[in-house]
Amino acid sequence: MPVGALKRFKEFLVETWAELKKTTWPPRREVYGTTVVVIVTVLICALYLFAVDKVLETGMTRLFQAFGR
Repeated sequence: MPVGALKRFKEFLVETWAELKKTTWPPRREVYGTTVVVIVTVLICALYLFAVDKVLETGMTRLFQAFGR
């Protein structure tokens, strides 16, 4: 690794660390709450897509049976 690239990488790490110190981290309770919201939302979306898939599957099966496939 060239000397200039190593110097830029070190500068990048120093600046990154400085920015991380400025960050305000949410409290544990807030992280827990938003995590629960995300999991519930994903489960609702998954159930909805499962139901739509089953309805479409049933419709296509009946359509193919009606036309002799």
